[in-house]
Amino acid sequence: MSEVSWRKRDEYLQWPEYFMAVAFLSAQRSKDPNSQVAACIVNAENKIVGIGYNGMPNGCSDDLLPWRRTAENKLDTKYPYVCHAELNAIMNKNSADVKGCTMYVALFPCNECAKLIIQTGNSHQSAARLSLTLIQLTADRLRSLSELHLIKSPEDWDYPVLKSC
Repeated sequence: MSEVSWRKRDEYLQWPEYFMAVAFLSAQRSKDPNSQVAACIVNAENKIVGIGYNGMPNGCSDDLLPWRRTAENKLDTKYPYVCHAELNAIMNKNSADVKGCTMYVALFPCNECAKLIIQTGNSHQSAARLSLTLIQLTADRLRSLSELHLIKSPEDWDYPVLKSC
């Protein structure tokens, strides 16, 4: 007879890993053939309060608007139409606001989304924590792919905006 363990597992996902995995899973809902991105907003109690992925605006046909990245006329590309994951997560939130929340994003936010995250009431600290987490994940990935350890740690970088957050 096998012995049943009465102890909890030691190897389980920590909250940040879990929420990032939710973002990556949600990104699979995107119809974009080039970039599948999602965002997961979490409150201080580790409850998901919003999820969104990149896609066309509500009510607009995914089949009629263009998905290409380049064209002679910019209106024939996806860029004037696609709503980013961060925007959709904020618009899909199930709470009054996202003040004090943390956003996990499957891709580093563009400058417009970074401004939106800050304007929604996330403190600079939350936005910087997100950025540092993503930078660290990227740095860890680069370290694992290369013998050259050019990136030591985001804390060693001299970016005043990150230090003030």
